[in-house]
Amino acid sequence: MNNLHLAVQFFLQLAVILLFCRIVGMIAARMGQPQVVAEMIAGVLLGPSLFGLLWPETQAWLFPWDKTQQARDTQSYLFPASQLGLALYMFIVGMEFRMDIIQKKLKSSIAVSAAGMIVPFLLGAVLGWVFFHHTELFPKKTSLMEAMLFLGASMCITAFPMLARIIHFKKLNGTTMGTVAIGAGAIDDATAWCLLAVVLASFDDNWNHAIYNIGGGVAYVAVTLLLVRPLLARLERFMVKDDALSEAGFVIGLALMALGAWFTDMIGLHAVFGAFVMGAAMPRKIMARDLIARIQPLTVALLLPLFFTYSGLNTKIGLLNTGYLWMMCGAVLVAAIVGKGVACWLAARATGISNREALGIGVLMNARGLMELIIINIGLQRGIISEGLFATLVIMAVVTTLMASPIFERLVGTGTYKPVQ
Repeated sequence: MNNLHLAVQFFLQLAVILLFCRIVGMIAARMGQPQVVAEMIAGVLLGPSLFGLLWPETQAWLFPWDKTQQARDTQSYLFPASQLGLALYMFIVGMEFRMDIIQKKLKSSIAVSAAGMIVPFLLGAVLGWVFFHHTELFPKKTSLMEAMLFLGASMCITAFPMLARIIHFKKLNGTTMGTVAIGAGAIDDATAWCLLAVVLASFDDNWNHAIYNIGGGVAYVAVTLLLVRPLLARLERFMVKDDALSEAGFVIGLALMALGAWFTDMIGLHAVFGAFVMGAAMPRKIMARDLIARIQPLTVALLLPLFFTYSGLNTKIGLLNTGYLWMMCGAVLVAAIVGKGVACWLAARATGISNREALGIGVLMNARGLMELIIINIGLQRGIISEGLFATLVIMAVVTTLMASPIFERLVGTGTYKPVQ
């Protein structure tokens, strides 16, 4: 497929993706689900699991996919476009991140985070052992330790950016539930990325790589927050004109986001980590306000759906073609819900949070969403997991995220929640 044909095909794909995501979003909105959850489902439906199952020739024509990489195809441009969308989205989440509020409930956030990491990680590791010995869900080159570590890390991750969107959607910003959940989610995901670095280092048989990943990540956070943030705070007045961010300031913000994403991607921690931390370093007055206002509409409406479609094209639910494999899929789902939701609820109760608010925290923390898709996409691209296990984990990510809103409404209810004092 030549470059001109690729460009023409891309615009058609873009139109189909955007319109289909919006249609699914309208249906999801009637069920109380945010648009970002609808896009997760739409991405899977556009892949081989439904569209490719019902109209395989049309799906293959619209989304040509060459796994041998001997010819350019959908993957050659959809993947980088989806990564840009992810980085910009996490940049926005970083700018909305309120460390000052999280510090007010730091004890509860740490307790919930610890419970939400340890219990699902252990359950995931046990399932990794079972899958390694009794299924073919892990490729032969994946070792037992790598299988247990990867599945454990996959089970204990929280949908941090999606969590931020659900909290905003339900007007929980600044409340005990929202504050503890967002703090615990941030700690969980940072730890999960470190675990992933260990798995990738073991897979590459290069432990220096893990030290390089984690050490480079710590250094990046320190430099960004201790040097770049105060420098930007001083320079903000030069990037603002008539109480609005100048074009030069807008470009500088985007360039810093790209540099942060590039650096963490280069050291193996993924671009989203660098973009999020750089977002957290942006001055909270005019610069962050205008960057969010100018970046968010295009990112959420145009670029983010591309990532969900890219993940959906890799998801082949039809590979789960036996009762035993579906039973294993059910085991993953149960372990995910019990390990994350129940453990976080109990931890929140143990730190003195009321039962109603603790239930809300447990439900919110159980959503896997976007971050789960990122980590399992990495696992699939690196050959750590099979397409069958990828499909299993996508199902778990979609179901646990879909559960969040309706179960929250049923167990916690709607209304006004008391802000953190």
